[in-house]
Amino acid sequence: MIKSNLIEKIAAKQTKYSSEYMGVAVNKLIELLTDSLANGERIEIRGFGSFCLHFQSERMAHNPKTKQKITTKGKYRTYFKPGKELRDRVNRITKEKPLT
Repeated sequence: MIKSNLIEKIAAKQTKYSSEYMGVAVNKLIELLTDSLANGERIEIRGFGSFCLHFQSERMAHNPKTKQKITTKGKYRTYFKPGKELRDRVNRITKEKPLT
């Protein structure tokens, strides 16, 4: 699912609000989550999961085309850990209707 599909599905269920309004709401939510992570905060949404940053230190790598060795810089990666309720629900649904 992409962001525009998400907005359409939310707007379809919330007939009181237009899809443009829901688009603004989804974009604002994403902006707030991004800002929180950028400030080093941990985000926890009960029943869904949590987002946090993990630091990946610099490492030796190589360019697969030229085989030249390079050192990558250290950087932060976003890490998502699904909540128990989300894991259980996904496992129950996929057990009933397996993915192809």
